Amino acid sequence: MDDSIYQRIDALTNQALGGQDICSEDGLWLLQLDDTYLSWQMAGADRIRRTFRGEAVEVCAIANVRSGNCSENCNFCSQSGHHKTSAPEYDYIPVADLRQQAQQARQWGASDFGIVSKGWGVRSEKEYQQLDDYLASLEKSSDIGRCASLGAIDRKSADRLRALGLENYHHNLETAASFFPEVCTTHSYQENIDTIRHARDAGLRVCAGGIIGMGESLQQRIELALSLRELGVESVPLNFLSPQAGTPFADHSPLEPREILRTIATYRYLLPNAEIRIAGGRQFLRDLQSMIFIAGASGIMIGDYLTTSGRQVAEDLQMLRDLGVRPREDTQHRRRQQASTMA
Repeated sequence: MDDSIYQRIDALTNQALGGQDICSEDGLWLLQLDDTYLSWQMAGADRIRRTFRGEAVEVCAIANVRSGNCSENCNFCSQSGHHKTSAPEYDYIPVADLRQQAQQARQWGASDFGIVSKGWGVRSEKEYQQLDDYLASLEKSSDIGRCASLGAIDRKSADRLRALGLENYHHNLETAASFFPEVCTTHSYQENIDTIRHARDAGLRVCAGGIIGMGESLQQRIELALSLRELGVESVPLNFLSPQAGTPFADHSPLEPREILRTIATYRYLLPNAEIRIAGGRQFLRDLQSMIFIAGASGIMIGDYLTTSGRQVAEDLQMLRDLGVRPREDTQHRRRQQASTMA
């Protein structure tokens, strides 16, 4: 063990706590640290999390409202129509089913609920009407935050979705700009960036992150984090590749638990103010799942994902209770209702 390494970790911790950005070189140094120093790094990340995000954690859930035969060729995705997979194919689910899923998620303690649809943007009046029906139903039935992930949108679409009652827009960058051509070629990285900016400018809370473990370098993982920081993203979902049969990335090996924890901790140093939520691939932590919060995460996705099953919700809720961690209750939807009442 080298005392100078502990000292440098402490210096970077204090730098982040003091509101000073961690540079790319220091971020890469943290990501390359030997496992010997992981617990010390996590302790620093935990201090940063508690300082900027508090003790409560954000819990969210999603519904896959339209699945399969997607026009995009993302190499990680089993829903792509370019790959031969066993992903289910169906059109929009009934409003009643979505409402039931949202109410169940709220009972679990979720503060936000995502409407996720395959495809690349909202392209017809029929789709807008379906989204209007979904959002109106959620407005009447629950105070859960209303989120959507619909692909690329322009400013006009973002404004229209905001007028329909949407509060949060999710759109992942997926990876670093320098690695994106290895992941997808049917749309550009600039379209991803533009979508995030349009959503933010329309007054929507932006949720954007990526998938770690697709073959990118450590430097490219840092590049992704810094891109998110530059865009001012408030909520960052971190996913870890779960290789899906039939996709080009099917033969990739999942990341090891300690590498996942080191990545989470490094992202906390680079994005001290962000809500860092752990989503897909959390199962690869195995018995170390509860350590995501000590590593700096401030949120989790519960329930099932798009085409894969998540951990049993009861186990996640028990994990939170065992840690003495409570779900964050103040949804954005509730805050807006209160502000409207006071006005």
